[in-house]
Amino acid sequence: MTWEPERLEDQRHLSEGDPGGMLPAVAASAAHVRTGYRNAVEARLDRLGDHGRPRAIVVVGMGASGIAGDILAAVVGNGAPLPIVTVRSYQLPGWVGATDLVIAVSGSGDTEETLSVTTQAVRRGCTVLGVGAPGSPLESIATQASALYVPVPISGQSRANLWLLAVPLIVAAAALRLVQADAELFERVAGSLEDMANRCRPSSDSFINPGKSLATDLAESVPMIWGSSAVASVAAYRLVCQLNANAKYPAIHGELPEADHHQVAVFDGPMAERDIFADTAARTIRLVVLRDVDEHPQVTRRREASLRLARERDVPVTELAAVGAHPLERIASLVGLGDYASTYLALGYGVDPTSVSAITEVKARISQ
Repeated sequence: MTWEPERLEDQRHLSEGDPGGMLPAVAASAAHVRTGYRNAVEARLDRLGDHGRPRAIVVVGMGASGIAGDILAAVVGNGAPLPIVTVRSYQLPGWVGATDLVIAVSGSGDTEETLSVTTQAVRRGCTVLGVGAPGSPLESIATQASALYVPVPISGQSRANLWLLAVPLIVAAAALRLVQADAELFERVAGSLEDMANRCRPSSDSFINPGKSLATDLAESVPMIWGSSAVASVAAYRLVCQLNANAKYPAIHGELPEADHHQVAVFDGPMAERDIFADTAARTIRLVVLRDVDEHPQVTRRREASLRLARERDVPVTELAAVGAHPLERIASLVGLGDYASTYLALGYGVDPTSVSAITEVKARISQ
């Protein structure tokens, strides 16, 4: 497969090369925010606060469902009066018990790891909140346990429905008075995603389309994607996952200051060597730094020093800044752009952004 940027200006290719409709799904993000909020309110998540705060919140989920937990932790922030952790496995940690809230998230409602951990949580007497497909095995577990459940209308791949899964968790946190989040906030987030959809629409030329421009930056490189805060790091990890799943493309996630203790050494390695006359020049790294206003002062210094170091070594650099006052707005601004870029990168390579045949094959082999 070869990178052909002219494909991004071919409206027929953008349509025919995306038979699963990943671009329309990304464009529906604003609607997903509004639907997720409405469904969470209708599920009466305000009742979570009736018995006070839990000792801890454990979010259980895989893929986009797990990222929903990361978004929750980043939005609540370091000032949280309780730990918020995400579990991506088959087992509930031993310390989790009856005084904890377990939020089980699954777009399909039948993710085997999530069902396993949720069943364990019910047995231990945890308070359980489920978010997922209506009429699913996850909803059955929640119903049998008399737990709250938010049914969300997932269509297509769960990764294209991130906001349907994540918004109910923020509503739950607001009910527990962990974060300020009202209808006005979610409407602002939806509005910013609508603006992103307009600027990244398929008919918009690459030189003014931020999604196509970022895809062009990432093409023919191995991106090292760093976040400079908890908010930016979640968006960086989401972008790596989307590059993997949508574009079938390798990428590396990092977070400052940790990345400065190992990943920065790559700037002196073979992947940082550039020969403009060699065919292998395309296989170089690119540093992509996602910035946020909520940076520790020392992280700001590290970010600036790392960027200077990369440029001095001729490592290509892309900087992206989060936009918005509320942490949820800032995450959405970065995630929205990344979702478009990963889809356009796939289409520029002639890859179907919806298909995940390798993931399907692994599941099939496990089930045999």
